[in-house]
Amino acid sequence: MGSKHSEHGQPESGVAVSDPAKVRNIVLVGPSGSGKTTLTEALLAASGVLSRAGSVTEGTTVCDHDPAAVRQQRSVGLSVAPLLHDGVKVNLIDTPGYADFVGELRAGLRAADAALFVVSAAEGVDAATTALWAECAAVGMPRALVIARLDHARADFAAELAACQAAFGANVLPVYLPAGDGLLGLITQRRITGQRVEPASPDEVDSMAAARAELLEGIIAESEDETLLERYLAGEEVDPATIIADLETAVARGAFHPVFPVCAGTGLGLSALLDALTRAFPSPLEHPLPAVTDPAGRAHAALSADPDGPLVAEVVRTAVDSYVGRVSLVRVFSGTLRPERAVHVSGHGLADRGHEDHDTDERVAHIYSPLGAALREVPYCVAGDLCALTKVGSAETGDTVSAPEDPVLMAPWAMPEPLLPVAVTAKTRTDEEALARNLSRLVAGDPTLRLERNAETHQLVLWCMGEAHADVVLDRLRAGGAEVATEQVRVSLRETFATRARGHGRHVKQSGGHGQYAVCDIEVEPLPTGSGVEFVDRVVGGAVPHQFIGSVEKGVRAQLERGLHDGHPVVDIRVTLTDGKAHSVDSSDAAFQTAGSLALRDAAEKARISLLEPVDEVHITIPDDHLGTVLGDLSARRGRVLGTTTDDSGRTTVQAEVPAAALVRYAIDLRSLTSGAGTFTRAFSRFDPLPTALAGQYA
Repeated sequence: MGSKHSEHGQPESGVAVSDPAKVRNIVLVGPSGSGKTTLTEALLAASGVLSRAGSVTEGTTVCDHDPAAVRQQRSVGLSVAPLLHDGVKVNLIDTPGYADFVGELRAGLRAADAALFVVSAAEGVDAATTALWAECAAVGMPRALVIARLDHARADFAAELAACQAAFGANVLPVYLPAGDGLLGLITQRRITGQRVEPASPDEVDSMAAARAELLEGIIAESEDETLLERYLAGEEVDPATIIADLETAVARGAFHPVFPVCAGTGLGLSALLDALTRAFPSPLEHPLPAVTDPAGRAHAALSADPDGPLVAEVVRTAVDSYVGRVSLVRVFSGTLRPERAVHVSGHGLADRGHEDHDTDERVAHIYSPLGAALREVPYCVAGDLCALTKVGSAETGDTVSAPEDPVLMAPWAMPEPLLPVAVTAKTRTDEEALARNLSRLVAGDPTLRLERNAETHQLVLWCMGEAHADVVLDRLRAGGAEVATEQVRVSLRETFATRARGHGRHVKQSGGHGQYAVCDIEVEPLPTGSGVEFVDRVVGGAVPHQFIGSVEKGVRAQLERGLHDGHPVVDIRVTLTDGKAHSVDSSDAAFQTAGSLALRDAAEKARISLLEPVDEVHITIPDDHLGTVLGDLSARRGRVLGTTTDDSGRTTVQAEVPAAALVRYAIDLRSLTSGAGTFTRAFSRFDPLPTALAGQYA
């Protein structure tokens, strides 16, 4: 590359390209432990970005720079590592493979133009990877595969290739085959051993003949030259350059998926993969842009990856650096982002995650090319490229960055719903201040984290994607100076009258020449679940003057909100005002409010009060072979199955109603029950009576 290296082996300055055709944005995806980060390190070293590759186990990799990643020895966040190869800038986007960090993965997919699935030659293909492949297919994301870790004791390239073809389809075909200490190129029929490239031997040509024929037919079938396949089948020898050009077309269409054998440890296949990334993967010019509107939601003219077009970029990740503050990773989709210019920042549609809608103008001081945590200043960032901005205070993950004179808003990408609640509490008053400050930063950067301040249970609840995600969030809170502890999550209950009762409220006081006088009688009766609260006036003869009937109702409803015996709001009752007394001078609105409250409390002393618990409707999607286990577990959670549906992919969706208290840890438990292959959604349904035997658990 010719880059200057610092003492840490990283270049001191970044590289900016002016032509989107010279950019490749490749997101590395795959299961945790498949070798994505190790492969990234090896490619950085092979291209000269690093003087030597770092180690995941030693915590020295460029991408796993987060302290939580070093401690857990796995990626916990998205990281970008650019390299140059043959004059093309390749932005490698390393993403976590663990399910808890799927939000980071989704951000990586948004920033990329193609996905490189990395699977281990010793592990097979798991259900989560198969589901992700289908998700990419649904949006037309170009995909290729790397079969990595070929130096593992149990590595079996042929078996792993067969597993990939069974999981992903027939158009998954190798471009190279491993052969001893080298590779056999199926298109060129050459052998690559280290830096040496030579014609394959006659025996090797024979051994690869069947695989080569299948590969060429698969690529040529996608050629824009409709006569090429017929000519090839007739025996015409096709020029390798034509095949490589058609390979890029086939990959860009998402119709063909090349497979590359690579071993990061020995260097096998690295140069071949670098060549493929630059020659066979699509550029940003071939990537359709997300829909764009103005901030008010009105249609905007279609955009393209034109450096001279209107500025449209998106914040795909937000991090907080201890030295430079907030760092925004940005994908530029149109136009050119330049330093010392004003930009408009728009964020809409994530209020339920703690991101209030906002539209502000900011000034971009500097633009950087990120290399993991390192920031290297660049003079500009063109359409199709990635960059980092600092100190853009209002920018949050998912925000659109555009020109102030033509502000726009990009359609957001799909965000997974956090389903694991974690209640946190600060240890001291100082910790409370640090907690509030750090939470705002975390929520701004992580759309998969939802903050809830429960007014009924008086708990601060962080909704996370799973245990590992919660662990990282707590680590970051503590690193920011907040000593926090966790406590059991409490669910919000309700109370109701299980029997009819009468209540008498008398509020009579005399002090300082000003009296308070109000008397009322009520009847309370239970209503069916979900009926709410009804108030009925049946006073005759003006015993309670008309102007004070509303006061009684106000007092009753206020007491219902405060609760009765256990402080839970009261629901599903009818309160009937039957009688009362008033004084011509001393009666008042406040007095009758108090009397209404006292009458309700008096009725509650005479009635049987029932606790109600929230019940959620859940939809659980699992592989068919886990159905019996999940149904048995639902029964143990007092769940009621409403029905099941099965699709053609061998997965079943279970619809059930389950008490919310039994779902607190379900995000963890379902993953354990299904080996990570199960997913679920939940939504509040209603409140149901809590069994008497369980009431003590909520005391």
